[in-house]
Amino acid sequence: MGYKEEFISIYREKIHREGSARLLEWLEKTDFFDAPASTKFHCACKGGLVQHSVNVYRVLMEKHFDPETDNEETFALCALLHDICKAQFYKESTRNVKNDETGRWEKVPFYQVEDSFPYGHGEKSVFLIERFLRLKTSEAMAIRWHMGGFDDSVRGGSFALTLAFEKYPLAVKLHLADLESTYLRERGTSAVPHR
Repeated sequence: MGYKEEFISIYREKIHREGSARLLEWLEKTDFFDAPASTKFHCACKGGLVQHSVNVYRVLMEKHFDPETDNEETFALCALLHDICKAQFYKESTRNVKNDETGRWEKVPFYQVEDSFPYGHGEKSVFLIERFLRLKTSEAMAIRWHMGGFDDSVRGGSFALTLAFEKYPLAVKLHLADLESTYLRERGTSAVPHR
């Protein structure tokens, strides 16, 4: 089973909130299942975004799910959709790179950002999800702050981030799952040369 099929299977099995079917239909009309997760850092390849989303779900469930206190629908929703903001966000292009062996310039593919709706990162994901279904406060906080200190809006520190992590353990769990997926499990998953 590929990442797209696994994503859809988890989504349909775990997420039953009103509007979830419409959200999945919308995702299938975007480039979500073909887009990269980044331009050069992790899963910078076709289908990288859905691969990353499934990886975050796996880590979140394996390492942080407590059946006594946590909810499977919430975990699936947060993990699978935390980076929905990256749908329709990247554009394929080419650039010239000198081949060290031949000394010739060659066109190589790469992804560049083309953000037509610059609304931030986590907050954009929350906004897009809530066009289709209602998030619980803890889910919205987790998705909004999943980047932790890497979010551009908190460089230099943020009392809002600190407060969100103190009040909503789900936000910390999603952030940790995102970090582990990105920096440990997806290391070297870029199929696009980074120069």
